[in-house]
Amino acid sequence: MITQQTITDYVTSDLIAQRHSAGGHFVTVRLDDFSAESLEATTVYSRKDFYKISLVTGHAAYFYHDRKYEINPGEYALIFTNSELPYRWEIYSGHCSGYACMFTDDFLPMHTYQRPADLKVFGTGAQSVFMINGDQKEQFEVLFLKMIEEQQSAYQNKYDLLFLYVLECIHKALKLEPETEVRRQNAAQNLTESFKILLASQFPVVSPQQQIALNTPQAFGDKLAVHTNYLNRALKNTTGKTTTQLLTERIMQEARALLLHSNWTVSQISYSLGFDEPTHFAKAFKKYTGQAPTVIRQTV
Repeated sequence: MITQQTITDYVTSDLIAQRHSAGGHFVTVRLDDFSAESLEATTVYSRKDFYKISLVTGHAAYFYHDRKYEINPGEYALIFTNSELPYRWEIYSGHCSGYACMFTDDFLPMHTYQRPADLKVFGTGAQSVFMINGDQKEQFEVLFLKMIEEQQSAYQNKYDLLFLYVLECIHKALKLEPETEVRRQNAAQNLTESFKILLASQFPVVSPQQQIALNTPQAFGDKLAVHTNYLNRALKNTTGKTTTQLLTERIMQEARALLLHSNWTVSQISYSLGFDEPTHFAKAFKKYTGQAPTVIRQTV
């Protein structure tokens, strides 16, 4: 099973004691101050019970699903992680500098109707990793230093101010996204967006007993109340890929992540991803990746 870590695995008890009286943990730390135990915890592929904004420099790699983001010495990265998708870090030099702001799901609702998951940078399909330059790094560092200073203050409304710093950090990150031409969405684009939301809602698979319900183009067509041919044309027009290609791509992405980072058997992974037989899964996986599931598992 993919493990779950809590905020107490990363910060000291005196900081945890700063829990807001109305509920919700919030803490900002310097990565240089991480204990050996906290640093070791970051290397475990797991889900967390908190959201995190990290400003990182050093020689490290961030593993998120089946993707790897490498940070080389002298580079800077701003990374947003949520409580739904598992991830881990690998620190090549044994040392990583920067800052991390961590808060639980019940912190933001004290200040806004939004949940953290409603914010774009914490969404499963949005950009969450930003490689930034030195000037941008300094701008974000100022915010993290303000958070550290404020959380130690005796100001009665400090959590309201910390919330505003979090929002400023999020909006600064959103401004880093490449500008795109604003287009009027047509029916095909709307349908594509609905398909993507529906597809993303099935992942990640969190238990061997869980099985994705929509694993065929027909199932998606029925759910979206459109003919499979119409859905296929719309997706092909907007993404360049067919329904089957997009579905297979996401299922195999999840399969690879489970093979690499969980202790589930191939049979359990096969079932959870909607295959009738493990042999059918093995055949489909090898056709898509060129490798048998057992080969991927042996690389762990």
